[in-house]
Amino acid sequence: MLYKFGDKEPVIAKNAFIADTACLIGNVSIGEGTSVWFNTVIRADRAKISIGKNCSIQDNTIIHSDETDVEIGDGVIIGHSCVMHGRLIENNALIGMNATILHGAQIGDSAIIGAGALVPPGHKIPARSVVVGVPCKIVRMTSEEDLAMIRNTQNNYKKLTRQYLKI
Repeated sequence: MLYKFGDKEPVIAKNAFIADTACLIGNVSIGEGTSVWFNTVIRADRAKISIGKNCSIQDNTIIHSDETDVEIGDGVIIGHSCVMHGRLIENNALIGMNATILHGAQIGDSAIIGAGALVPPGHKIPARSVVVGVPCKIVRMTSEEDLAMIRNTQNNYKKLTRQYLKI
């Protein structure tokens, strides 16, 4: 469902897939090739939420903006059941299932946030870092195998997006 809030309404690229049970509210923009899966809520009733190209926002995820805009770059994968209040997620980052990114946090390019991790308010995760835990801590830098896994996941979701658009 798409909901207008005040004078703002979601803007969605023509080749994006939005599941029929997802809710997009207010000042939301969704880029080309992006998929927003079942039961996801993207609520931009206070500030803008911009999601780039070829992202996968998976089932049951919640993205909400506080008083500052939320920007999600290109090729970002947000796993199932995440809670996102972060300010910035740079390109090709992977956010593991059930992770929580709190307000003002920033996630660097090609970083991996482990499943169930908690990124505290205002925390900045450097590019190509792998973080895990509650609260999160950097455990290593992303390897070539990690980057290949991100590319593989991106490609799998691009295929799924095309398949769902044909239904």
